[in-house]
Amino acid sequence: MQVSLEKSNGLERRLKVQVPAERVERETEDRLKSLSKRAKIDGFRPGKVPFKVVKQRFGDQVRVDVVNDLLQTSYNEALAQQKLNPAGGPRIDLKDNKVPGEGDVLEYTAVFEVYPEIKLKGLEDIKVERPVAEVSGEDIDAMVDNLRHQRAGWDAVERAAKDGDRVLIDFEGSVDGTPFPGGKGERVPVVLGEKRMLPDFEAGLQGIKTDENREFGVKFPDDYHAKELAGKKASFKVSVHSVEGQVLPALDDEFCKAFGIAEGGIEKLRSEVADNMRRELEDTVRRKLKDQALDALLKANTLDLPKALVDDEIERLRRDALVRIGVRDAKKASELPRELFEDQAVKRVSLGLLVGEIINQQRLAVDPKRVDERLERMAGEYSKPSDAVRSFRQNKDIMHQVETLVLEDQAVDWLLDKASVTDKPTTFKALMNLHDHDHDHDHDHDHDH
Repeated sequence: MQVSLEKSNGLERRLKVQVPAERVERETEDRLKSLSKRAKIDGFRPGKVPFKVVKQRFGDQVRVDVVNDLLQTSYNEALAQQKLNPAGGPRIDLKDNKVPGEGDVLEYTAVFEVYPEIKLKGLEDIKVERPVAEVSGEDIDAMVDNLRHQRAGWDAVERAAKDGDRVLIDFEGSVDGTPFPGGKGERVPVVLGEKRMLPDFEAGLQGIKTDENREFGVKFPDDYHAKELAGKKASFKVSVHSVEGQVLPALDDEFCKAFGIAEGGIEKLRSEVADNMRRELEDTVRRKLKDQALDALLKANTLDLPKALVDDEIERLRRDALVRIGVRDAKKASELPRELFEDQAVKRVSLGLLVGEIINQQRLAVDPKRVDERLERMAGEYSKPSDAVRSFRQNKDIMHQVETLVLEDQAVDWLLDKASVTDKPTTFKALMNLHDHDHDHDHDHDHDH
C-alpha cells in the first residue's frame, strides 16, 4: 500500500492512498467463494452454485462492499503509518469518482483536519482575584426571610395596591382601537414589583383597588418579540377582581417541617441554611477563580481550530438550546442560526484543547477522592443519597462525565498554582448577586404584557 501526505492549508491534510489491485481482487474472490456456499439461485442446489454464476450475479455488489470496507481499513492503516490523529472524519475522494474495475488499483484521497500543535504560553503571567467573604448572621436572616416569602400566602386587602401585592385582573388591549392577539386576559394574577409584565403595564396598576376599572397606555419596546407590536403604543382597559397582600408564615416548628426539619426547630433550620450557604459560597468562589484562570489561559493562547470540532460543538449547543425551551425534535436544531452559538463553540473547543494539553503535559490522573466527593454532592439532592451514588457508579456515561470534570478541576488547580492570586474582600450578598426578596428571581418576562 502506497501512502503520501500533503499539507493543504492550515490544519487540513490530504492523504493519498493506493491499495494494490491484488488486495482488492483477493478480498473480492474470498467473499464470492464464501457466498457461493450459501447462495440460493433457482436451478442449482444450495452450496452447488458454480463460482462463475455467483460472480456474474453478485460480483459488482460484492466489489462495492469490499471497496467500502477497504476504504476504512486502509485509511486507518495509513493514519497509523503517518502517525496522524484526525480531528473529525475524512472526506473520501475516489479516483475518477468511481469504484475501480477488475484488476485496477484502489486509489483515493482522504481530506481531513488535524489537531493544532499546542505550546502553552503565558502561564506565569496569569492574574486572578479571589473573592473573600463570610456568611454573616444577616445573610442567614435574609435567606430564611426568602424561604418565608417562597411559602407566603395571600389575603384580600381594602387598600390601594403597592409593590409586593398581588392583583387579580381582567384586561383587554388595543392598538389604534383594534384588539390584537394575546392582548386579552381574564383573572390574571400580577404581583407588583416582580417585573414579569412590561414596565408601563405594572406602573398602570400601582394604587389600583378592588372593583376599580382603569385605562392606561403601554409602550411596547422597539425590540419586542412580537414584531407587529414592537415600538407601538397600546391602550389597556383593566378591571380588578381583588387586591391581596402577602402573608408570611410564622417561624415555628410547622414552618421548619416544610423544609425537612423534624427536630431542632428554627435553630436547626438556620444551621442547615447556613451550611448550604457556605457550600454555595465555596462553589461560587471556586467557579470565579476557574473562570478567570481559563479566560487568561485562552487570552494568552490563540489556537487555529479544526472546523470539524467547532461544527460539532455548535450542533451540541443547538441541541442543548432546544432542550431548554422544551423542543424534543432534534431535527429542528439546524434551524437555529449558527452565528448564535459560534463564539461560545470556539471558546469551548479552545479551552478543551488547552486543558487537555495541561492534562497530557502534566500526566494528570483522575483523583478518586475527588470523584467520590462530586458523586456525594450530586447524590445530596436525592432522598436516598447512598442509593443514588450506587446508581451513578453503575452508569458509564455519568462516571465518564464526572471523571472528565474532576480532571478539568485538577488542571485548573495546576493552573492556579502558577497564577498570581490576590484576595479581594466582598460580601456574601454581593458575591452571590442577591437582591431583596421581592426581586431575587431571574424573571423570564414570559408574559406578553
